Amino acid sequence: MAFPIVTVEGNIGSGKTSLSKKLAKDMGATLVLETFADNPFLQKFFEKQQDYALGTEMFFMAERYEQIKDAVPDREQLEQPVVVDYLFTKSLLYASTNLDADEYALFEKIFGILNPKLPHSDLIVYLHSGLDRLIANIFQRGREFEQTVRRDYLQQIEDRYMAYFATYDACPILVLDVSNADFVQKEKHYLQIKALIEKPHSKGVHHYTIE
Repeated sequence: MAFPIVTVEGNIGSGKTSLSKKLAKDMGATLVLETFADNPFLQKFFEKQQDYALGTEMFFMAERYEQIKDAVPDREQLEQPVVVDYLFTKSLLYASTNLDADEYALFEKIFGILNPKLPHSDLIVYLHSGLDRLIANIFQRGREFEQTVRRDYLQQIEDRYMAYFATYDACPILVLDVSNADFVQKEKHYLQIKALIEKPHSKGVHHYTIE
């Protein structure tokens, strides 16, 4: 396994879950998908962000931690690859966008306790799409709690990821521009992504366009 733990990331509506499912099936990998429906704060967060941001982010962080720990209890005993459709650090990036200074200080402290206990990715695949494409995808899939998401919020999230990747050198990061791609319906686009994932890459950020 060139990359035993592959993480697929991207903004809301970028298609990270769809890609994760296809990759896990092809790789015979354990699939770890983020659970949204279980978060009791999420609908309230999109309606009144200031009042429910901390509960939303704390719940997500706890869920992500438990999921990854369950999927990879012992990295040394890993018998098959793992595909995860989120970075654990996603918790911190969203918290930095959604929480006020005091809430974020508390969140960051708890994150700092949990993060070292988790195995880290061997490869990160980040799906970039233009804002118009993201909004169209969000509308099309019809999750009620996402329908009020704003363009500026999506841009803030993208900016947080790019700033984080610029300082991260623990593994290769493939930033794939899929603004004009459809890797669910068009096999050639999926095969381009799969070929890139199977290639060796040095640590740091690598940019590619899928078309």
